[in-house]
Amino acid sequence: MSTQLVLASSSPYRKKLLERLMIPFQCVAPDIDESAYPEEDIEHYIRRMTLFKATAVADQIEAPAIIIASDQSASFNRQIVGKPHTKDKAIEQLMSFSGNTVSFLTGVSVLNTETNTTGYKLAKYCVTFRQLERADIVRYVDKEQPLDCAGSFKCEGLGVSLFKAMEGDDPTSLEGLPLIATCELLRRAGLDPLA
Repeated sequence: MSTQLVLASSSPYRKKLLERLMIPFQCVAPDIDESAYPEEDIEHYIRRMTLFKATAVADQIEAPAIIIASDQSASFNRQIVGKPHTKDKAIEQLMSFSGNTVSFLTGVSVLNTETNTTGYKLAKYCVTFRQLERADIVRYVDKEQPLDCAGSFKCEGLGVSLFKAMEGDDPTSLEGLPLIATCELLRRAGLDPLA
């Protein structure tokens, strides 16, 4: 049996990103509790979630497999910023970001079930928002409906119009799956995207 590539995610955004590598893969949604521990550090949380997702999916599929799991959180004013889930919360988040910088941390783990080895990388990306008017934010949220996105925007879409500047090494990390880090981890796991 050949090694299969699995994306431990139900996210259409991560699926679309991984498709860029032109490697056949399947998506398997991890069934896990994504709650943070009280006082848990954001970097620890992200690493724990990626490992938890990868191992949960490993338990659901037949080996051998190379499993990619990713998790993203945003940090603003020393607080973890999650997905808004509602229009009002999205507007509230974006209003608070107006004129400020938000840090996005995206972790990726690659688990090779055949060798039982796991690699992990964390990508950091900062977004500085321009001064935003409430009416602009409401129009944006109505148009793009970013209710399932950490930080209440889609940088790959109209969300970029909210920004003053972006800073980081891998813009795909802002979309939820850092492809530069993913490619490096896949090569380490024995799967070269260019092969």
